Amino acid sequence: MANDIPQPVAGMPDSTIEKAPQVQHTEHSINMPGKMLDDEAKQATATEHNMKLWQGIKTYRKAVFWSVIVSASIIMEGYDTTLIGSFFAYPAFKKKYGTYSGEKYGYQLSAPWQTGLQDIQAVGNIIGALANGYFTHKYGHRIVMLVSLVLMTAFIFVTFFAPNVETLLVGAFLCSIPWGTFATMGPAYAMEVCPLVLRGYLAAFVNLCWAIGQLLSAAILKALVNNKTQWSYRIPFALQWIWVVPLFTAAWFCPESPWHLVRANRLEEAEHSLKRLSQESDNVDHKATIALMLHTTRLEEQEELGTSYFDCFKGTNLRRTEIACFAFLSQITNGGAFAYSPTYFFEQAGIDADVSYSIGLGGTGIAFCGTVISWFIMNRVGRRPIFLTGFCAMVFCLFLIGILACVPGVDTSKAIKYVQASLCLVWLGSYSMTVGPIVYTIVAEIGATRLRTKTVVLGRSTYYVGNIIGGVLQPYMMNPTKWNFKGKTAFFWASLATITTVWAWFRLPETRDRTFEELDVMFIRGIPARKFAKADLETDDD
Repeated sequence: MANDIPQPVAGMPDSTIEKAPQVQHTEHSINMPGKMLDDEAKQATATEHNMKLWQGIKTYRKAVFWSVIVSASIIMEGYDTTLIGSFFAYPAFKKKYGTYSGEKYGYQLSAPWQTGLQDIQAVGNIIGALANGYFTHKYGHRIVMLVSLVLMTAFIFVTFFAPNVETLLVGAFLCSIPWGTFATMGPAYAMEVCPLVLRGYLAAFVNLCWAIGQLLSAAILKALVNNKTQWSYRIPFALQWIWVVPLFTAAWFCPESPWHLVRANRLEEAEHSLKRLSQESDNVDHKATIALMLHTTRLEEQEELGTSYFDCFKGTNLRRTEIACFAFLSQITNGGAFAYSPTYFFEQAGIDADVSYSIGLGGTGIAFCGTVISWFIMNRVGRRPIFLTGFCAMVFCLFLIGILACVPGVDTSKAIKYVQASLCLVWLGSYSMTVGPIVYTIVAEIGATRLRTKTVVLGRSTYYVGNIIGGVLQPYMMNPTKWNFKGKTAFFWASLATITTVWAWFRLPETRDRTFEELDVMFIRGIPARKFAKADLETDDD
């Protein structure tokens, strides 16, 4: 690897090579020829590996702040995606957008409209995610973030003032487009502004933002559940505007990703961005950091890695895209559509709907705490062991729920329903401490630097497609007027979770403590997933 340095990035003038300075830093030492650039890259790699957690937080606390700000936009998605589905039980909402179904049932929103309102959001999410991958490569994270927030502000008006269900459908679709952008921007930005020691924590913070959004949504919906007026659903819609102003203000001053600037050959701006992301008093060697970015970019160019979506399926990128897509899809195949909320089992046990809803709110609190706990084990254990352990625990819970559903008299036994609901909470805790947060870290780290955002986008889009399919199947399996599997539905999801666990054992590599350059080399060499953690990159490094 040391001497396999490709030619300088296209667009760098030859004069920068002819007038290249010596190893000591000067104003333009980032424009140095191969061997010097490689020395600087090695120095930056060593610095990344030697940095401790608290040192990283101290030196790069500005980077942590900006990463948190960008990821906070995902709170909006976590909040928004649960709104419309929760409104289906609101009397005022059903009267406004539903049809009268007789004295027995009153006003109801038909099943096709319920399905349409939920599935159309996933379609919009995919469009927004794909647009993010395309426009971020051209204009950077900051511009795309600002435009998305402006569009979000406008689209909320459509849902807030929707006079009929058709308009509400259009509004839900339009709002979901920027949600897709936010969901895929946070992990990619965190990877590109923070040092190695902080990468995992800040990518996993995305899952915490999801939990915060769902927690806020659940709390607001519970507060308004007994409100019989139109404001029971209009207030939650209107509260979305509160997020826009502070996020837009922060995004306006947000530094652009230095990786994006290096890829665009705007090296002086990249150095300026790095200075904004770190503490000047700590004397960070920004030129060595840029040298590492240049070296990684050139290594990928040497492997003829392009920057289009099609390039995600070529060469070594195909394996990386597979990992990203299956990792995100695992958030569907783990049985989340079935076990994420134990409300069904509590209602079957005869618990009042309002109390059952409160328990669901408590479950969201478990998700929040679980994500925080994951931070304490992430860098001690590694991504791969956490993922596999989490899936084994979830498979166990799902199979046990299914077995209990086969016990004679289960339909009349409140005790069994309580046990099944409790197992759902155990499943939720296991998910929130392991697979939930670690997937964002894995997906954000696994892609090539030139294709990182697009790799995240493809992975997230796979999740959205899976979510549509799971959202269609789950009601049919649980509904007493359809397939009526009830608790036996757990067997279906347990089987999918088992398959996912087997896939992860053979295909999911360990990415902890690896720089992006090191990951590039490991994929180029075709190292098996189970050997990533102990691979010695110094071997054959001539």
